[in-house]
Amino acid sequence: MPDRILLPLIVACALFMENLDSTVLATALPAIAKDFGASPIHLKLALTSYLLALAVFIPASGWLADRYGARTIFRLAITVFTLGSIACGLSNSIPEMVVARVVQGLGGSMMMPVGRLVILRSVPKHELVGSLAWLTIPALVGPVVGPPVGGFITTYFDWRWIFWINVPVGILGVTLATLFLPDIRGDARSRFDAIGFLLSALGLALFITGSTSLGLQLIPLAGVLAMLLVGVALLAAYVLRSRRMANPIIDLSLLRIPTLGTSLLGTLFFRIGVGATPFLLPLLLQVGFGMTPFESGMITFASAIGAMAMKFVTPAILRRQGFRRVLIVNALIAAAFVAMPALFTPSTPVAVMASLLLIGGFFRSLQFTSVNALAFADVPPEKMSRATTITSVAQQLSLSIGVSVGAIALQFTVEATGGALVPASFIPAFLVIGVVTALSAVPFARLAHDAGREVSGHRPLAPDPVTAMRDRG
Repeated sequence: MPDRILLPLIVACALFMENLDSTVLATALPAIAKDFGASPIHLKLALTSYLLALAVFIPASGWLADRYGARTIFRLAITVFTLGSIACGLSNSIPEMVVARVVQGLGGSMMMPVGRLVILRSVPKHELVGSLAWLTIPALVGPVVGPPVGGFITTYFDWRWIFWINVPVGILGVTLATLFLPDIRGDARSRFDAIGFLLSALGLALFITGSTSLGLQLIPLAGVLAMLLVGVALLAAYVLRSRRMANPIIDLSLLRIPTLGTSLLGTLFFRIGVGATPFLLPLLLQVGFGMTPFESGMITFASAIGAMAMKFVTPAILRRQGFRRVLIVNALIAAAFVAMPALFTPSTPVAVMASLLLIGGFFRSLQFTSVNALAFADVPPEKMSRATTITSVAQQLSLSIGVSVGAIALQFTVEATGGALVPASFIPAFLVIGVVTALSAVPFARLAHDAGREVSGHRPLAPDPVTAMRDRG
């Protein structure tokens, strides 16, 4: 089996665990909240604590892979994530769950960036789109299997078992990595930017915690504002310091690469919108419509089937249309489907809901695969580890903000309507995240018509002289 297929399949074991874990937890969230005697909205801290840990520890992943080897760090990451999964299954309260999710986040912060780094350094650019598709196809089995399996376990057994199913997958991932994963290391050895790591870690932790707590009345408003202000100040201090560093922990100079900088900005809006869906949709179906976790899971898994189907046609679409056109048009289409659950009611046929979610997953997957490939199209090989670091940080930061945006919109609506969580409470939240998702089309409009053509294989027709002069002007 060629490396462009074998390596993504191995890395996909890690992505499978992450996606399975997140979708299962979202489906089981109401049941876990009931067991802990807590509000489902408040229990979202268990979701965001994991994303917080990812954002905090990801900056160190590139340096660790360069220093100690990608295979060593990848195996360590899977082991830590698996141990965190076991701890989640043993949790008996929200604080215990949050701590266990942080341990998972520590492992997850190294799994995907390091695994992606191996692929980027091993696969030629003209095969990158297809290779990234192979990476995500097996991993999407997690979201497909997660909702129905998680719902089945939660409904008929105990929700704790949803975390322990990661154990055999983790063992398989470590075994395959040991046998087949190349031990890639960086050519140059640099000192670890400890001060930069502390500034970025504390800044991200305070900012995400503050934004997560907005509107939930878990922390006094003064405390929330203080966390946000201090977090922003620490991040600003990091930005100023990184400009004077030769090897900062997060290399912001990479944002000057047009395809990478535009990809990150557009993806920020897209992931904020999409990132709220796994939190809002199971709550709508279970709390709003009164479905069991299993019934809810059997509906939401349709979006992952659509995502899997898209992987087979993405290379051909990009080759024909190019990155710019695909990312602009598809962002608007995907945004419409993100907002679509606002129209769902208890009387909406299950087949209609599942069909719309399936189609939405199709377009959402096209956007993710395209933008992930474009981000690395023009990055020099020697800077790949830093590029995977900055893209992974931006990805997790936007996802955590997405959960917060959805939860805040839902909380405000609940308070404005008398404190009862009813189906109508979800309408503003889905409309808000739909609008945010659509905003991602604006940065993509700045891309050149031939952006990333070495990766996509797209050769646009030469523009007429008037259009060419306008573009240059």
